[in-house]
Amino acid sequence: MQSVYVITTGGTIEKVYHEQTGRVANIATKIDRYLCRLRLPDLKVKVTALLNKDSLEMTDPDREHILQTVVKKLRRQAPIVITHGTDTMVETGLYLKQRLHGLKVPIIFTGAMTPLGFEGSDGLQNLTESLLAARLVAPGIYVVIHNEVFPIDRVQKDRKRARFVWKGKAKGGTQRAVGRKQ
Repeated sequence: MQSVYVITTGGTIEKVYHEQTGRVANIATKIDRYLCRLRLPDLKVKVTALLNKDSLEMTDPDREHILQTVVKKLRRQAPIVITHGTDTMVETGLYLKQRLHGLKVPIIFTGAMTPLGFEGSDGLQNLTESLLAARLVAPGIYVVIHNEVFPIDRVQKDRKRARFVWKGKAKGGTQRAVGRKQ
């Protein structure tokens, strides 16, 4: 049985509606509830609830905390999925890329534009695709979202279109060149 680590850090994927304020907010992790809905034969998912922050509030000390957690998980040579807010996901991914060398497993960042459980949420799709990608792509750091796999240094968020695109391709066009495990 293969293992995959999931590290949760908050972001829209984890937001809930707060009745007292009438707003969505990061209150508590809810990834476990959604993982239980998935059929994941021969896959053991181990969740670490690390942070629960909007990514616009993410700081370099938070990124360092994520890095140190990833370093500990890498000792077991299992792929890692990190749920993260989409606004600064690439920044955190690049922070890890600068500090981690010689990866032997993939590290996948994912998130959502609409919270898990909300009508029209992309969260469950992105989480599911990330778990699959973690088992298929070559070692490295990626963003997996909306049926796309992007190397971390070749992706950017296109806020106008509410999606991720290949860096330098924000106005259209796609590329598909992601390494696979041999």
